[in-house]
Amino acid sequence: MVPLLLVLLLALILFGAGFALKALWWLAVVVLVLWLLGFVVRPAGTGGRKGRWYRW
Repeated sequence: MVPLLLVLLLALILFGAGFALKALWWLAVVVLVLWLLGFVVRPAGTGGRKGRWYRW
């Protein structure tokens, strides 16, 4: 009974890790798209130059 529970627990952990990694990939894609959009729609800075849309 214990080995069966260990196998089920391992499968649950691996499924959870796979789901988390897939969610992190989607989050990375969304952040990449927002970052690229920031270069396209950045506001004009002083003197008519294109300014930076981030603060650092």
